[in-house]
Amino acid sequence: MASVSKNFYRPAAWIALACLVVPMFASYYFDDMFSSISSLFENPSLTALGWDAAGYGLYASGYSVLCVFGGLVVGGILLDKWGVRVSGTLFVGMMVLGAGLVTGALLRGGSHALGTAYAGVMLFGLGSEIAGTAVSRSIAKWFRGGPMALAMGLQLAIARLGTAFALVLSPKLVMSADSSHVYTLAETARPALVGMGLMALGLILWAVFVALDARASRSDAADQEAARKTTADEDAFRFKDVLGVLGNRNFWLLGLLCVLFYSSIIAFKKFAGAILVPRFDIPASAAGWMVSMLPFSTVVFAPLFGMLVDKAGKGTRWMVVGAVLALIAHLLLAFAPAGVPFWGYLAMAFLGFGYSLVPAALWPSVPKIVPDKVLGTTFALIYWVQNLGLLSFKWIAGVVLGSSTAGSGPVRVELMFVVLCVAAVGVAILFRRTSARNPSLRLDAPNR
Repeated sequence: MASVSKNFYRPAAWIALACLVVPMFASYYFDDMFSSISSLFENPSLTALGWDAAGYGLYASGYSVLCVFGGLVVGGILLDKWGVRVSGTLFVGMMVLGAGLVTGALLRGGSHALGTAYAGVMLFGLGSEIAGTAVSRSIAKWFRGGPMALAMGLQLAIARLGTAFALVLSPKLVMSADSSHVYTLAETARPALVGMGLMALGLILWAVFVALDARASRSDAADQEAARKTTADEDAFRFKDVLGVLGNRNFWLLGLLCVLFYSSIIAFKKFAGAILVPRFDIPASAAGWMVSMLPFSTVVFAPLFGMLVDKAGKGTRWMVVGAVLALIAHLLLAFAPAGVPFWGYLAMAFLGFGYSLVPAALWPSVPKIVPDKVLGTTFALIYWVQNLGLLSFKWIAGVVLGSSTAGSGPVRVELMFVVLCVAAVGVAILFRRTSARNPSLRLDAPNR
């Protein structure tokens, strides 16, 4: 289906993109539905569910377990072998199934609720990551030779609206003005029930995309020829192709930048309420609005930065700038005067810009460092490296917050994020040097 990429100006390409973003919107919402109300889990007696900070940290880390222990690699290979339509449908279904298990566990409660939710979030996490890989590969096909960075930026922006929706909506659905209120199972599960409705809509629109993608393949004679060639390549796919990706230095630089940068933001979002509420002496609802600046900023700036990368290039430069902005943000969160919300909002502004810049330049670079044959595998391997870090740092953050003395936990967690950002800046600089030494890769060239 390579020739579909020549038709980026056709309405069908943008309709396909519109269908692809909704499952990702639902995924981002469900993943972050507890982020702005994570302070509930600091005291197990506040909820009938009975989870503490360590239990919530365990639940949050479950997203990455199957991803890390082989699931992403296998899923990426299946994506290259079976194609987007078959593999994507399998893993979108897994995402919805996992979310259903989590919702059921929250509604039922009991001593096995955490274990059931953990199993559900493992399935949800693997399904979401491979679904995201399928979406990225689909966009690379439909928009190759055209505004790929813009399309990826739009997908990212709309997906992150799901995060913003969760951060703002969850406190309104759950939180009570009465500080002594004990939250019932039904109250705690309200965000998940909304998430299941979004999942259902995402599943329907994924089916629409599959039909559209199949129709495009059938209707274009050139596509049919390309499909035959692709099939021949996929039949020749061997495990050595995975080893080839793992031996690619540029893969490791992008993978390390991804894990360091995203861990400093995604792990932070998971515990945003537990960090921002005591750090700046604000209520949970205000913390939700504060951290929602991250996804809201990407809605505006991710497409704009994507257009900038498409037109002007210099992607590796923007990776360095974005990593530096994230470092400044976490330095403010760690060392700015306590009890002054202004510093929290300023930190979120810096973090939002960085959260828009780095992905807008990073993800369109992946198709430039590997052949199309292993593109799905490469995306999956990068997500694998990313989830290895997320699994670790989410768990560490939960343990630190749960074991720290009063008031010290947020600062100690932020120091961990500062170290991650320093390392991310270093890796981004190394990747920029690689680009300068290998101009044939066209990493800093415009996407024309």
